[in-house]
Formats: sequence, C-alpha cells, structure tokens
Amino acid sequence: MKIIAVGMNYAEHNKELGETLVNNDPVIFLKPDSALLKEGKPFFLPDFSTDLQYETEVVVRICRLGKCIEPKFAARYYDALTVGIDFTARDLQRRLRAQGKPWELSKGFDGSAAIGTFVPLDTLRKGLDEVNFHLDINGQTVQQGNTKDMIFKVNDIIAYVSRYLTLKMGDLLFTGTPSGVGAVHIGDHLQGYLEENRLLDFYIR
Repeated sequence: MKIIAVGMNYAEHNKELGETLVNNDPVIFLKPDSALLKEGKPFFLPDFSTDLQYETEVVVRICRLGKCIEPKFAARYYDALTVGIDFTARDLQRRLRAQGKPWELSKGFDGSAAIGTFVPLDTLRKGLDEVNFHLDINGQTVQQGNTKDMIFKVNDIIAYVSRYLTLKMGDLLFTGTPSGVGAVHIGDHLQGYLEENRLLDFYIR
C-alpha cells in the first residue's frame, strides 16, 4: 500500500504558513508504508526536529484498482474514511525548502502518518463533501475543519492522482489540513474526531 497526501488544500492553512499561491493542480506528496501509525500506538518524538507539528486530516481508504479515473466515477474507488495526523518536522521542512531541496524527509519519517479507526462512507449523513472533523490535545480542541472548505475535492484529487499513479486497494489518501496546526510535546494526549465520533486516540512519547 502507499500513502498519498495533499498539501495546501485549505486556504486558511496556507495563509498561516505564509503561502498565498493559488495552485491550479493539487500539491501531491507520498509517505512510505513505514510512516503508518495505527491501533492507538504512541508516537515517539524524533531526535532530528525541535518543532514537530500535527496536521489533522480526513483520510480516505481506496477500495479498488484504478487508473485514469474520471471525477464522475471517482466515488466508486473509496469506501471508508477516518481522521489522521500528518506529522511534520516543520523546522526540517523549512530548512530543506530554503535550500531548494525535496522535503520528503520532513513528512515521510517513521510514524508520521497516524490513522484512526475507519468508518464506512455510507454512514455519513451529508456525504464526504461536508464532514466536520477536529483534534483535541489534552482535552482541549486545537484544530477543526470541514471538508466543504477543501480547495480540491476528494473526487478531483483521485482523478488527478490516478493519471500518474495506479491506485490500489488499501491505499490511503490524506486530504489536507485546515488552519490551526501546532507543535506536540511529550505526554500530550491526542484524540481525533469525525463529527461526534472519536476515531483516533494516542499519546506522544
């Protein structure tokens, strides 16, 4: 399986990072399967960053093989979703960008793709285009968003990505983060929600 992620997909998050560019196409990056963190296992802070930040996202699970998928058929290719954390070594990312180098190391390190329990897509009352999600740290809500604010919708992202990469059953799509990202610290308790459902629950070590 592979982890496909979308960057800069919420306008307010782009502003908080100082990005004003409006992209004509989704910004896509990949994480290796070793980045996956699931089943409530703790996340261990790496020693190569002093500014490790959370980015809360809706994660979609691909359920069938597909290539060059048209947007109108894209909904056939995913069947469940959850809430996840795209962990980012922000200081490393800034340094690599300033040097004009690829910044995959700041996003794709071990454990950097935390995911919660998946729920079937058909359980959503309003469909995938209007889903509330949020992250609590130590009992306080620190980030929240709604998929209606995505710049690129899930079906369009799937159509775009599948022009270049064959989608396979079990692949995961991280769909981007809203504003409100911030740092995590040892001892923090992270809980992620889709609507009122707590699907993600783990600690920082």
